[in-house]
Amino acid sequence: MVSTDRLLAFAAMSLLVIVIPGPSVLFVIGRALAHGRRTAVATALGNVVGSYALVVAVALGVGTLVERSASVFLAVKLAGAAYLVFLGVQAFRHRKEMKVSDMSAPAGPARGDARTVLDGILVGVTNPKGIVFFAAVLPQFVDHSAGHLPAQMLLLGLVPISIGLVTDTLWGLGAAAARTWFARSERRLSMVGGAGGFAMIGLGVTVAATGRAD
Repeated sequence: MVSTDRLLAFAAMSLLVIVIPGPSVLFVIGRALAHGRRTAVATALGNVVGSYALVVAVALGVGTLVERSASVFLAVKLAGAAYLVFLGVQAFRHRKEMKVSDMSAPAGPARGDARTVLDGILVGVTNPKGIVFFAAVLPQFVDHSAGHLPAQMLLLGLVPISIGLVTDTLWGLGAAAARTWFARSERRLSMVGGAGGFAMIGLGVTVAATGRAD
């Protein structure tokens, strides 16, 4: 349905955009610093699920509305920014509760993982970078003469999602590895938790201040 040339061209464009750290990458790094490898991987998974929800929205026509309407775009962007700041404040407030013993403790209940994935989904679906990319770039690579445009978009959307899952996970694992070094001291670990919180707060402020890419 989608030609190989178009698929490869879109993959190259996606890679170029994804390798530049954006809100999703910085969010994964912040969560990795604050909570470790398991949370980083779950967050990366949630991010790609949220990003694919944007692909579905674009395929169904919602993405065009968000891209063309300044008020809708602003509402989505501010909602994502506020949520990032909230998570950052929570991570900073509880930074002193992080203990070295927690690093080797058994994994938490499944509900914790589910909530972590949900956090990633909410950030992914309100990511201004993703909204602009999928609404403005994705439609350019469909073949109108072949028909079935929504199906083409859904298929093409799997390309950046796959790339993002790999790169976000690598970013998260790298940040988590650095966090492990700090775990030798509970004071250092507390500092890492605070740094992760500040990173998310700063990211939220940055997202709120980012203008439309018109």
